[in-house]
Amino acid sequence: MQAVAGIDPALRLFGLSGSALIAAAKTAGLAVAEEVFADRRYQANGALASRSLPQAMIDDVQQALAQALCMIRDGKVLALDGSTLRLQVDTVCLHGDGAHALELARLLRQTLTTQGITVCAMGARP
Repeated sequence: MQAVAGIDPALRLFGLSGSALIAAAKTAGLAVAEEVFADRRYQANGALASRSLPQAMIDDVQQALAQALCMIRDGKVLALDGSTLRLQVDTVCLHGDGAHALELARLLRQTLTTQGITVCAMGARP
């Protein structure tokens, strides 16, 4: 936190929504962007499922889109154990190494625009 503040206290720190990193940055007075993941599954404690687990990545574009929309609209995501987690959503990450990353990015942007959800640069939030 000190290093970021020392470089430029106006920098925004990106971190996993609800994580200890986000809490520490807020305590340090830094601006934060709480990040969620469209194409990753979550554990009940809010951590991302380890990539060593076969179900960690969401390879189906429609499932990833549905998860992203639920997080954006409702601030919720379904964890692997079936529990529901509450999340703050400031930014959505899509993994570029996924087989359908480009398709998901295009479809997510199109769907958000169609539903009247504004997509903008972090510094230009409406």
